[in-house]
Amino acid sequence: MQPHEYPRRILAMAVGLTPQVVTETVYALALARKPAWVPTHIKLLTTAEGALRARLTLLDAESGQFRRMCEEYGLQGRIRFSEDDNTVITDGEGRAVQDIRTPSENALAADAITGFVRNLCADEQAAVHVSIAGGRKTMGYYMGYALSLFGREQDRLSHVLVNEPFEALPDFFYPPAKPRVLFVGASARPATTADARIELAEIPFVRLRYGVPGGWPSGEISFREAVQRAAAHMAPARLCFVPAQRTVIAAGVAVRLPPLLWAWYWTLARACVLRSGVDGMVRPDELDVSALLGAYRRVSGPGSDAPERLNRLLVRDGGIGEAFFREKNAKVNRLLERHLGVAAAQPYCIRSTGKRPYTRCGLTLAPMCVELEDAAR
Repeated sequence: MQPHEYPRRILAMAVGLTPQVVTETVYALALARKPAWVPTHIKLLTTAEGALRARLTLLDAESGQFRRMCEEYGLQGRIRFSEDDNTVITDGEGRAVQDIRTPSENALAADAITGFVRNLCADEQAAVHVSIAGGRKTMGYYMGYALSLFGREQDRLSHVLVNEPFEALPDFFYPPAKPRVLFVGASARPATTADARIELAEIPFVRLRYGVPGGWPSGEISFREAVQRAAAHMAPARLCFVPAQRTVIAAGVAVRLPPLLWAWYWTLARACVLRSGVDGMVRPDELDVSALLGAYRRVSGPGSDAPERLNRLLVRDGGIGEAFFREKNAKVNRLLERHLGVAAAQPYCIRSTGKRPYTRCGLTLAPMCVELEDAAR
């Protein structure tokens, strides 16, 4: 399905002191391009001053330029846009931010934009079009970066371009159906809107969403944390075991595993480091049971008899069976994929090679990429 075919089409913008970019962008998307992309919703992120200007210049019942444009071009009722669609950036005390001038206000804007874009991109029935035309330069940067982090195949990024002298005219919002004369600068030089040109520059972007380590956790996430998670995915694969917390750290994400699965994964990682079996890949009968039980005892906690019960089970069954082997491998892999995301988990998953009954399993990481603490001691 193409972006213009989605049932919900959301135009998302960060707007500052020039709300004209909203009508200019709608004009470029809905009226000046083929196929037309008519937004069903407009969502703005702005400051207190920006919200005031948007309300008075775009939405006022008498002079609102957005309302006027919709009437002139037959867009009434097709685009939902009201004061409720203006999200104002707030500080930690819930106070509206007046402008983005200080480093702390800049950080607030970054986090607000991160949540704003993320929430819009959570709607699978919507195509989101992010314009970086409005607001301060840093806001445009954050909008584009946030879409790179959260955007899907149907989402788009653009900038609107307006020719001179209309780009700088505070009275110019869009080319009206009936051209009119505006006056430019201190000399009041006349210019007709018939000469206005509005073009949309679509900006390609890398979609990092599908391989972000750990996926995106529920609840709020800061811009800095989102960037760190994305950067961890691009770093060389590294696996670290922390028995005290019963966690493994993969791609910078801490994953807590049940005691037996932690010990199982550690034992296979140890085989990888020691190059046991064939290049670190082992058959069930080649797995170091004593190392497995030692690691299991360490992370099970004092008083647990689970390791001894496992030992008795393995003695009874004559060692680790193939079904037991496959089951534990599959459980570890599922937990890694759940916490890291399917794509990001792949370098750390337990792999199998060969046909039964000669199947070997293990990690395909280079030994230097695995950091073991001696959990068996």
